[in-house]
Formats: sequence, structure tokens, C-alpha cells
Amino acid sequence: MITWDDIVARGRDGNLTPPRRDDRTEAEWKAVLDPATFEVTRHAATERPFSSDMCSLFTPGRYGCACCGTVLFDASEKFESGTGWPSFTQPLEDAVVAYHVDRTHGMVRVETVCNVCDAHLGHVFPDGPPPTGLRYCMNAVALSKVADDH
Repeated sequence: MITWDDIVARGRDGNLTPPRRDDRTEAEWKAVLDPATFEVTRHAATERPFSSDMCSLFTPGRYGCACCGTVLFDASEKFESGTGWPSFTQPLEDAVVAYHVDRTHGMVRVETVCNVCDAHLGHVFPDGPPPTGLRYCMNAVALSKVADDH
């Protein structure tokens, strides 16, 4: 299980090797993504809070990167954070999410990106529920529900 100390160390020192890479150009991503997904995932924008039904969706399944399809989270790790964005306690596999220190907006946070295609997903915070104590606060447009059972 990943810890906050692991995340901080990776954001500072480097991330795990991804399971594969998808290095399409910006033009290639723009051609296949809708405008909102493109802005969030490729330009690190943030969708409005409570703008997606995904926040209240708790059916079994898995969530993948909306860009490359890499499976990132399992619904069993999803919880209601009250923030207006889908939240998870941990990624499905350790090497699918990468971490970068984010010093924008006058604060220090840890950005999460898909480790396969570098899509901006959201941020992770150390204020989640047990057992990890982590809150992966994701943009819904950066995720897609990829399976209803597992």
C-alpha cells in the first residue's frame, strides 16, 4: 500500500517506471479528445466541482485514464469526499500514477498524472480515510468507467 511519504518521495526524487508509454503529440490528443477532457488532461485545467455524476457513482467497476485507457482505480477504493470531485484512497497498481510537486496557485500540492501518457488527473492529499489516509481527488473528465465487474 502506498503511503504519503512514498508519494512525497516520488514527487521529489522520481516516479516508478510505467508499465508502457503512450507518447502521442498534442495535435494527436486534440484530434481524439473532447475539448473539456483535452484541457484538463493535456493542459492541467480543473473541471468545476460537482459538475459530474461520477462523484456519486459507487457501482462496482474500474476507472481508466480518459486519454490512453490505462486502468487506474477500482471502485472499491472510491469514497464520498464532499469536495465535488471523484475521490479514491489508492490507485489500482503502484506504477500507473505518477506524482509531481505542484507549486501553482500559491500553494504546494502533489499533482497526479497517468504514468503511461502524462495526462493530468488531479491531486493527492494526505487527508483521506483509512487505511491509506490518502485522497486522490480526480477530475471526472480525466477518467472513464472501463468495466462494471472484476
